[in-house]
Amino acid sequence: MFGIVRPCTHRLSEGLKVEWMAHLCGLCLALRADHGQFARIVTNYDGLIVSVLTEAQAVRTPEGRRTAGPCPSPSS
Repeated sequence: MFGIVRPCTHRLSEGLKVEWMAHLCGLCLALRADHGQFARIVTNYDGLIVSVLTEAQAVRTPEGRRTAGPCPSPSS
């Protein structure tokens, strides 16, 4: 059974909002790169939990993230 996992945006600090969006954008771009544009339809908040939990357990390095270009979706 799927649920909806979303951050409480009015309580998140600006830094945490940026990190959350980085996970969302990263998931969307990875799906496009690995499985094609159509696979991006499955990008949702539930899928982000795997990304967030994986990063939380990983050792952070200074070059751990890269910057992506602007999102082409109208919701951004």
